[in-house]
Amino acid sequence: MAGGARQNDDMITDINVTPFVDVMLVLLIIFMLTTDVITDKMKNPAIQVELPKAASADKTPARPLSIVINKQSELFLNGREATRAEIAAFVTGELVRQPALEAVVSADERLSHGEVVGVIDYIRLLGVHNVAINTKRQEIE
Repeated sequence: MAGGARQNDDMITDINVTPFVDVMLVLLIIFMLTTDVITDKMKNPAIQVELPKAASADKTPARPLSIVINKQSELFLNGREATRAEIAAFVTGELVRQPALEAVVSADERLSHGEVVGVIDYIRLLGVHNVAINTKRQEIE
């Protein structure tokens, strides 16, 4: 064959993994950043409450009932605005499924102590005996 058309028997069989690793590292960084943002929003979805600080603040139970009282004294049950009657209906139904139901009350620090105690007392009268108050951690000097 005299024309210069040469058959190459040496095929490239190696795969260059460097670009693949670079893309995977970028995706890993993106997932790490977005999961942090997502979990922060899930903790307190859209209700803005300034929690009082406490040095003994701890993690809340795995699946508690979430009651939020904002600075306008509006009640929220698991992220949705609710009345005391709606809370009572929900708690009554949940206690059938979960007898050891726990509740976490998040109240704005500017509310009076009496308002917060009144809501806690109401929840306890409904049958939820494990009630915690949500706080944010305060650094001890």
